[in-house]
Amino acid sequence: MKAYSILQLPDGTKLAYEVLGSDHKGASVPFVYVGGMTTCRADSEKVSSLVAKHRQVLIYDHRGMGDSRAREDDPFTIETLARDLLSLIQHLQWSEVALCGHSMGGIVVQSLLFLPFHRTNPTPLPFRVTHVVLVCTSFRPNPEPYGLKLPKRPKGPLTPEIIRETVRLSLPPALDPEWFASEGNQKRIEELIDRAFIGRPLKTLLQQKRAASQYDFTGFHSHLSPDTQFMIIHGELDQVAPFTNLQGFLTRIPWARVVPVGDGPGSLPNLRFGHDWIEYFDPQVWCGVFEAFLQTRRKEKAVL
Repeated sequence: MKAYSILQLPDGTKLAYEVLGSDHKGASVPFVYVGGMTTCRADSEKVSSLVAKHRQVLIYDHRGMGDSRAREDDPFTIETLARDLLSLIQHLQWSEVALCGHSMGGIVVQSLLFLPFHRTNPTPLPFRVTHVVLVCTSFRPNPEPYGLKLPKRPKGPLTPEIIRETVRLSLPPALDPEWFASEGNQKRIEELIDRAFIGRPLKTLLQQKRAASQYDFTGFHSHLSPDTQFMIIHGELDQVAPFTNLQGFLTRIPWARVVPVGDGPGSLPNLRFGHDWIEYFDPQVWCGVFEAFLQTRRKEKAVL
């Protein structure tokens, strides 16, 4: 396990985090990666480590996950997670940040941006958000049959074999049937199953699932500033968040751009990927997408 730091919050919560790319301190806008439901900070490492060759990168464990700790009576809402993120960035004393949120992490990023406009407890952000990347995420709770499905507890004794098979059955919606059935991905699937047993308590997963189904962003996107650049990344094969969310974001954030598709630098080969985006394409491709976007200034949005 790599060395990490702990930020203890006033309510007793302990947030484990790492700042990669310390050699680039002050040279470029830091990149903050906010993981989705069930994820820990190391899950993004093969991409975040590449981005860290260009700028500082913050990765962290949500409360109750990985090396982070939560209170027994944790309220656990999307707003709580957004205020955790606010505390981390404040602690690092960064004046500007670029945010990237995947799945539930994208919901947390939106909630952070909406804190200054909170209906009962408005909280200004003491830093400027220059760029936002929203990856395979939502602006409202996902309708059926979408959403991340946690496996039900099998009846009878839970042997290691039964637990592994239960975890295996939970993976396909986060990927896609073709990827999951490919012989070339079977070793990676076993690695993902092994990873699922580390730092992912069922209690916290259930809290995350509930939080991701109980938020309301109605009317808040109109408060966002065109001075903040937005890029939407969403795969056509996503079975957790509907692909139609891409157009929904463009309606709510008219200046947002869609990730470029093509052979050029900063582009994806295609949009045929599932919810667990990091398992598709070479990590250098994703790094190129992020870096190209982070160099952009305000301009016309991309057309689908």
